[in-house]
Amino acid sequence: MHNCLLWRLKMMDWGDIRVFLAIVRGGTLGAAARTLGQTQPTMGRRLRTLEGAVGHSLFQRTSDGFALTEEGSAMLVHAERMEEDALAIERQVAGHGHQLAGGLRVTCIDWFGAHVLTPLLAEFARQHPRVTVELLTDQRFLSLSRREADVAFRFGPFDEPDVVSRKLLELRYGTYVRTGDAHPAAGDGAGANLMALDSAFSGTPDDGWLQKALPNARTVFRSNSRNVQARMCAQGTGVAVLPVLLGNVIAGIERVNLGDEPPSRDMWIGYHRDLQRLARLRALIDLVVEKFAG
Repeated sequence: MHNCLLWRLKMMDWGDIRVFLAIVRGGTLGAAARTLGQTQPTMGRRLRTLEGAVGHSLFQRTSDGFALTEEGSAMLVHAERMEEDALAIERQVAGHGHQLAGGLRVTCIDWFGAHVLTPLLAEFARQHPRVTVELLTDQRFLSLSRREADVAFRFGPFDEPDVVSRKLLELRYGTYVRTGDAHPAAGDGAGANLMALDSAFSGTPDDGWLQKALPNARTVFRSNSRNVQARMCAQGTGVAVLPVLLGNVIAGIERVNLGDEPPSRDMWIGYHRDLQRLARLRALIDLVVEKFAG
């Protein structure tokens, strides 16, 4: 049965396979439609056509969404291989583009995009007006192999295969309060209010450092956004540990000395090796590296 399925799969249109993969990853027709920029009824029609061509039901419809059938699971293995081949061709063709025109998708966390990359991207736009940059600020790691992004800025080295990466800069952190508020005493913190990252990011070195530096302080606010923490700090909600590149540009807050600095973190830049000859990508990386090398 699997050999017959594989033969039929090879005869199908790549667009139909993309629909199948989008439903697998999104879990619903609506999520798949948003991913591919199509309507939900279109997704439903294309899935029915695909299942008719395969001769099997690929999904079981449940109250929680779409679950793969045995035939769907068998098809997924081969569909992902087709996707890898298609994306490899796309990257290699894109990587030979020598014109400073076209699109670039950049991904990073929110505060880094808003306060660090934005001035650089504005300068890049002035230098290369025919290049359209799309900046995606997201806590998730978008895939460089799948062309979800062309270049990414992340904490720590990349572990994706075939990704070229390098350390960009060391990010220093500082402790901040609202301008004019009383400074907490190091090693105590009694009476002070703290702001921390939410539970999904509470293991970061700087977050743990603040708890130890002010052990008797009370955590009153959590967020997964450094931008939100900075704004809440400016409202006098409490003490926050922030990247210095962010904290030093937010109006209404000031840096305080607790006798020691929070631990720093390394920011890395990465892109897929198939794009290393893409002229517009090289131009952007050169601009960013020159900025931080200086």
